[in-house]
Amino acid sequence: MAELQTAHSVAPLGNDLPFGATVRGLELSHLSDPGVTQALRELWIDKGVLLFRGGETSREMQVALSAVFGELTEFPFRESRSEDDPRLVKIKYFPDDGSCYEVNGTLIGGWIPWHTDMIYFDRINRGGILRPVRLPKSGGQTGYLDQIAAYERLPEALRERIEGLHVVYTADLNYANGKFARPDSIRFVRGAESFMKIMQRQYQYPRVIHPMVYTQAETGRKVLNVSPGFADGIYEMGGPAGEALLAEVIAYCIDPDAAYFHDWQEGDMVLWDNWRVLHCAAGVPAGETRVMERTNISGDYALGRALDGNRDKLPVFDV
Repeated sequence: MAELQTAHSVAPLGNDLPFGATVRGLELSHLSDPGVTQALRELWIDKGVLLFRGGETSREMQVALSAVFGELTEFPFRESRSEDDPRLVKIKYFPDDGSCYEVNGTLIGGWIPWHTDMIYFDRINRGGILRPVRLPKSGGQTGYLDQIAAYERLPEALRERIEGLHVVYTADLNYANGKFARPDSIRFVRGAESFMKIMQRQYQYPRVIHPMVYTQAETGRKVLNVSPGFADGIYEMGGPAGEALLAEVIAYCIDPDAAYFHDWQEGDMVLWDNWRVLHCAAGVPAGETRVMERTNISGDYALGRALDGNRDKLPVFDV
């Protein structure tokens, strides 16, 4: 990592975290140096989450930096794409137009549970870079959990039980319908106009399966490849027994002591490896406003499979 250290500072993301790093002082001009870009890719594979702070933070920088880690692709749902650049996903909550849930008795705007992006497709994106456009006065944290560390937390007997099993996922975008890692109480209050349009089409998409465990190709480390959000059960073990096993595994995935919650500052950008890191949105008070943009870095780890129908004939990518 010497090339990266000469131009920028690199530090741990948080005390005692087994994942994540902070990169300070990165500028657009630095990305023309092959040594810098190679060092960034190696750091990402090693750490899973990179916080970029104290450097260039323009949209141009966000797109160019994302391209260091893979090809950018448009997000599947057209309503979520930025109006002036379809390579960017607009994540927004407004008091008069935003998805809102009542979570444990409190109204929260823009709340999203722990999940892997696009896990309800057989090909999940490699990652993305998230950048704030308008921050709320309070709230708005984004949480991250490392699934390599989660696998290491599993008891050996539980590792053996889940080896070779697959989780079934469905594209039910109403988070109040989630089966696993639910809050004590949750109620869907309202959806953003764009969100409601997407929900009208969600049942067109087939169920998919992904392995509960896979090996990170670059390092040989095992990843606990389980997304609480969108999970429906275990493919090889239906009924209560399968759901109980999946719930037991998910409890290790979402250990609160292992999570990092990012308090956003103006100018921050966060990159995460979607193949090994869960994330969530803590949400904002219902009267606040929050607008973020993120890129969609494509990829295919080639382990997912659609279960229902002919996937190639379904409108996965809206036009």
